[in-house]
Amino acid sequence: MSRTNPPRLRRRKTALLAGALLGAGVMTVSTLGVASANEDAQPLARVDNPYEGAGVYVNPDWSANAAAEPGGEAIANEPTGVWLDRIEAIDGGSAGNSTGLREHLDNALVQAQDHENFVFQVVVYNLPGRDCAALASNGQLAPDDLATYQSDFIDPIAEIIGDPAYADLRIVTVIEIDSLPNLITNVSPRETATPECDEMLANGNYVNGVAYAIEQLGAIENVYNYIDAGHYGWIGWDDNFGASADLFAETATTGGASFDDVHGFIVNTANFGPAVEPYYDVTDTVGGSSVREGSWVDWNNYNDNQSFAQAFRTELVSKGFASDIGMLIDTSRSGWGGPDRPTGTSTATDVDTYVDESRVDKRFQTGNWCNQAGAGLGERPEVAPAEGIDAYVWIKPPGESDGSSEEIPNDEGKGFDRMCDPTYEGNPRNNHNMSGALGDAPISGHWFSAQFQELLANAYPPL
Repeated sequence: MSRTNPPRLRRRKTALLAGALLGAGVMTVSTLGVASANEDAQPLARVDNPYEGAGVYVNPDWSANAAAEPGGEAIANEPTGVWLDRIEAIDGGSAGNSTGLREHLDNALVQAQDHENFVFQVVVYNLPGRDCAALASNGQLAPDDLATYQSDFIDPIAEIIGDPAYADLRIVTVIEIDSLPNLITNVSPRETATPECDEMLANGNYVNGVAYAIEQLGAIENVYNYIDAGHYGWIGWDDNFGASADLFAETATTGGASFDDVHGFIVNTANFGPAVEPYYDVTDTVGGSSVREGSWVDWNNYNDNQSFAQAFRTELVSKGFASDIGMLIDTSRSGWGGPDRPTGTSTATDVDTYVDESRVDKRFQTGNWCNQAGAGLGERPEVAPAEGIDAYVWIKPPGESDGSSEEIPNDEGKGFDRMCDPTYEGNPRNNHNMSGALGDAPISGHWFSAQFQELLANAYPPL
């Protein structure tokens, strides 16, 4: 498959997506009736940036949860991703996914009636041996169960999405978060290695699974595949950066997949790092020392997701990806507002003090990922906010837990990870810092009211 896209044209600071989304409320098939399927519809030619000039789907499941919370009406009409994190989620009925994929797409046809163009965002997240470096988001498929992933997960998704009834939608697929970068950072002989990640590197099923997903979904002409690329606090170091890009290039050319099957990449999915650190940069020098020498930056080349995404995009192009690939940044929980947010650059002459007083990110460490205390809603969904960035998006639905703070038996294949325990003192993957997680959290994907309320209170920009 070859692209017929026009050259990529970038606009800075265009209008917010959500402001013109749905006005009075979320329209669904249950309230307005299923839109008539046009069996003769022809897939739209792929455009440079699918978000440009388009409305974006508001998930009625999440919207209802948000609207039921005090103050939640302020964001209940924001677009968020639909997560397919189990085979059962395709048909509906799982936590956070009570509506099945086909019904979501039918809802999207109804919502799309008020827009010239319309985007539907879906997360494809069920690899064999999923999330080998954590337990909270482990999946249902065994490490060697690639065949089931292909036949029972990807193939049914591709069949539904490829239905001609949905050919007029721009379908953005977020492909397998927390997967490929683990094969760089969390394998032997690194101190951060886990046996599970060593196994997935050895059996090749992360690479083969992602390659199969992008091949099958990329064959559908109105699909835009964005592969998850971690975040700056994961692969921003020299020994991770180029190696990760090499692995993505290998994956994109494995089996029947090709570079043409990849429209772009997404960073910070379901994470907490800021899009932009406004008050300091890794190039700053304090008291004769670079801030990279300090304990927070710790020799990383980046201190926020936007600078990382732009640089990583350039690296990916150098490895063979199309020169017009775009990047997405998940800003759903990267606001870090509230009374403790800095208002300017520190005047301290000690590196650690300078960074701590200047940084808006108030986590204990950039590797902390579970239900972070003090986090706020981030930048609202926005089209083309910076060069090379297709959009700020809310892929992680705010208020849905990252994992339980204690062990909770469940039938969803989700384990208990100490990184979700507020008393946990850390491991090599977060440089032995406290977890920073909120207490009393449910298992991943389930509604977490206390977190939602904190995200509202600490939103930046403020609500």
